[in-house]
Amino acid sequence: MLKPRAGRYLLAASLTLAISLAGCVSPVAKLHQQARDLDLVALDLDGGKFTLRGFRNRPAQATERLHVYLEGDGRPWERGLIPAAEPTTRDSVILPLMAGDPAPSLYLGRPCYNGHTEDPGCGSELWTGGRYGESVVASMAQALLNFAEQNGYRELVLIGHSGGGTLALLLAERLPQTLAVITLAGNYDIDRWTDYHGYQRLQNSLNPAIRPAGRVPEWHLLGERDTTIPPALFESALRARPHAHVIRVDADHNRGWQAIWPEMLRRLPSAR
Repeated sequence: MLKPRAGRYLLAASLTLAISLAGCVSPVAKLHQQARDLDLVALDLDGGKFTLRGFRNRPAQATERLHVYLEGDGRPWERGLIPAAEPTTRDSVILPLMAGDPAPSLYLGRPCYNGHTEDPGCGSELWTGGRYGESVVASMAQALLNFAEQNGYRELVLIGHSGGGTLALLLAERLPQTLAVITLAGNYDIDRWTDYHGYQRLQNSLNPAIRPAGRVPEWHLLGERDTTIPPALFESALRARPHAHVIRVDADHNRGWQAIWPEMLRRLPSAR
């Protein structure tokens, strides 16, 4: 029988080990567990040069419209200095929004994310300076076109959080099926954003702010308490875009979006 003090030491050691093991769970495993907890199904998508890991929901009924959810940048850097070995997000903002969406929905991953970091052609440039580059956008566009064609989707609504908003605008240029674009704390002008924070510019990335404006309705949601993408940083420029609606909401960069998302979804049927 353990003495009381020995028992306390054993309990403390067990707790320390449990915490240590919990900390060792990889970002990829955490993301997949989050998706399973939300009853989402993992799948690999053919993006040409790259294989993209995505998730889809289980819609109550099939339609010709697909909602496409695009995650933020995850963790491109460690301590802001060293390219991360694994860029996959540590806690998805977009998966819970997708799980609450009754429409057919696809989480479209990026090249080299979500378990594909070691794939041929992958390197840290694709999640650092080139995270919105031509090869990334082209692969995502191809994967989405393939998925839509295989499953009979003729209309796309592109929904992106943070850097996913950047990609939503870039993808909309290439996808004539796009019905609407929604950004949540979207990084609209990557040069202005890097300059504002004192970061190195993303030299190998495409910048939506200097590309032709789209012809589809856009909703740009800005969090009042967001310090990563402060509303004042892009609000005027976004309001100047044709077909754009800019809405300030009670959110910071990562929190508060679930509360406003059902109302945003109710607006979509009129987006024709």
